[in-house]
Amino acid sequence: MEKIDLFDGMSWEEQKALLTCLDVRNKVYEKDEILMADEMKKGIIGIVVSGSITIYNEDFWGNRNIIARCRKGDMFGEAFAGAGEVLEMDICTSEKTEIMYIKFENIIQPCEKYCEHHKVLVANLLKIISTKNIYLTRKIKHLSKRSTREKILSFLSEQAKLNQKNEFAIDFNRQELADYLSVDRSAMSRELSKLKAEHILDYRKNKFRLFLRK
Repeated sequence: MEKIDLFDGMSWEEQKALLTCLDVRNKVYEKDEILMADEMKKGIIGIVVSGSITIYNEDFWGNRNIIARCRKGDMFGEAFAGAGEVLEMDICTSEKTEIMYIKFENIIQPCEKYCEHHKVLVANLLKIISTKNIYLTRKIKHLSKRSTREKILSFLSEQAKLNQKNEFAIDFNRQELADYLSVDRSAMSRELSKLKAEHILDYRKNKFRLFLRK
């Protein structure tokens, strides 16, 4: 609970009181299990208590576009829940995962007491939503690039800035990175090889090192 952003800034006693007030429901999933649509029905948000999930869209032909990877403490589905819509994305567990489900209205329409820690809860929710908007804006920036090469460099440049160093690990394997950037994996692999040959970057699995251009 101490790593769940929605409950940031609260004591354990305050968190326990809120869990009762919010009427939460927890469920454990095995690796590679799909979260069913009825789990994320209208007005329900999810929080990763342990493990991790991948949020993605898949078209009729099975082409996958990764939206985000959520780990312990991350919330998902809040935008759809707040709008009263059914979640229009697919969710799969990346490992054994526990999810906490909460009704959105229980957060924004607190009980009659409206205790001080519930005010903190609402403030945390707004902060999470704002952070998600920034994340999606960054992704749009990558996807707006015209070529596979430009998309790769845009994403890796951002990762270097976020990590504040030129050596870092990303949260995706090769196929997942291709799905995240909406590019063909083979084309992406060719561009990575070219960038390595040009001494613009080096990589091993999900670890990258960027070099300053001369």
